[in-house]
Amino acid sequence: MRHRKAGKHLGRDSSHRRAMFRNMVTSLFKYEQIETTDAKAKQLRSIAERMITLAKRGDLHARRQALAYMTDKKVTHRLFEELRERFMDRQGGYVRIIKKGNRQGDNAPISIVQLISAEEGKKKRKKKAKAEAKAQMKPKEEASAAEEAKEETTAQAAAEAPAQEASPEEPDRAESEAKEEV
Repeated sequence: MRHRKAGKHLGRDSSHRRAMFRNMVTSLFKYEQIETTDAKAKQLRSIAERMITLAKRGDLHARRQALAYMTDKKVTHRLFEELRERFMDRQGGYVRIIKKGNRQGDNAPISIVQLISAEEGKKKRKKKAKAEAKAQMKPKEEASAAEEAKEETTAQAAAEAPAQEASPEEPDRAESEAKEEV
């Protein structure tokens, strides 16, 4: 039985697996997009998000932890300087996995792993903010619309009331005028 054995081994021993993911996460932050198999992509996502969380912390200990894992010092500095600002407002979900299809040679399922761009998170947040603003404005608008409708009905009723009062008086006036003429 395979109880208490978390994670995929991917047909490699632990040192090979660690070296492979170190290279993959370094390439991901260098090029912001890589192509790999689905199983490797799913394992890479957790490592990449952990590195971004370290970059968001930004202290010296976090930087040294990232340098210990990633293979290129320049890429690590780029992560802590440029990419950190992109993800500062996000609470996770920094990496996207897109299924591409199957590889020609061995029919292995292939995915594209890419970092989320800064604009994508802001667009969603703007839509949510607009929806919240509309939700807050609707009760006010409905209340103002109801007030306007009441005002219109009272204005129409006031306009109709003198007209109704005038119509019964008009026959009396017509009669009185006719009597005066005779």
